[in-house]
Amino acid sequence: MSRRGLIEMTPGEVGAFLAEHRVVTLATNGHDGWPHTMPLWYVLREGVVWSWTYGASQKVRNLERDARCTLQAEAGHDVYGELRGVMLRCEAVIHRELEVVAGIGAELAERYGGEQASPEVMEAMRAQARKRVGLEFRVRRTATWDHRKLGGGY
Repeated sequence: MSRRGLIEMTPGEVGAFLAEHRVVTLATNGHDGWPHTMPLWYVLREGVVWSWTYGASQKVRNLERDARCTLQAEAGHDVYGELRGVMLRCEAVIHRELEVVAGIGAELAERYGGEQASPEVMEAMRAQARKRVGLEFRVRRTATWDHRKLGGGY
């Protein structure tokens, strides 16, 4: 097996890694040809990364022009043997339907703030959703690495 193959994560490991982490970095293609990277909070829906953001944001303008994007989550800071991560090449789908966007907001509120989707929370999410869009990231290619699998041998 190649050394690359030794460090790949299984689909189950990818799902667990993304469920454990709280921020992905989104890279979009800017109008001037330069990559535009921004952090995003996200939720997983049946293994698919979803997020929301302001509809007038630069990342949305970039995705409207070119839906291709990359998400990355990584971990490990002190030693090479700790490094692990996931890079997802995606096609972003922009959702503008109020209830879809509000639903994403409610899931984010629960994941990051512990807020249960009460009627009051849903109303607050609907109010915010009017200025936001939902982002669904459909994976086209995955690259993963988990250097812990090398057992200290490089």
